[in-house]
Order: sequence, then structure tokens, then C-alpha cells
Amino acid sequence: MAEREFTINLTQDEALVLSDWLDRVIGTAEFDDLVGEDRAVWSPIHLIAGTLETSLVEVFMPDYSGRLDAARKRLLQTLGELGRSVDKS
Repeated sequence: MAEREFTINLTQDEALVLSDWLDRVIGTAEFDDLVGEDRAVWSPIHLIAGTLETSLVEVFMPDYSGRLDAARKRLLQTLGELGRSVDKS
């Protein structure tokens, strides 16, 4: 039986921020240990990272840092309280 393929749609901002994050965390001991708990996850992680890396021309632009910062700010504006630390004291 052939496997179904899935399509994930990301905005330009989402793709840029995710690509940067993956580039920073892949290869760190903490990330590799976490993924090492289920090695099969490496397959989709590398596929996503590779697709983003080869699709985003912004990473080669001289103003990449500014574009990335602006994308982060726009995404944070849409999150509301999602992902904020909760004070448990």
C-alpha cells in the first residue's frame, strides 16, 4: 500500500523562524538527546529542515537578521499567551 503524503502550509514568517530555529538546535546535545528517544523522528525533521533550507532565499540576503527579527515580532503578536511561562509560585 502506498503511503499518503501530507502537505504543511507555512507563512513566509513561520518558515523563516522555523528554519532558523532548526538550524540552531539540530546538532545540539539537548535536541539530539530528545530526538534520540525516537530516532524515526529524524526522517521528517531532516526533510522539513532541508526543504526550508533550499526554499528560503532570505537566508542569503544581507538583511537576513532584520528580516528574521521582523518575522519573529509579527508571529509573537499573533500568539497571545500561547507559550508564555506560567509562574507556579
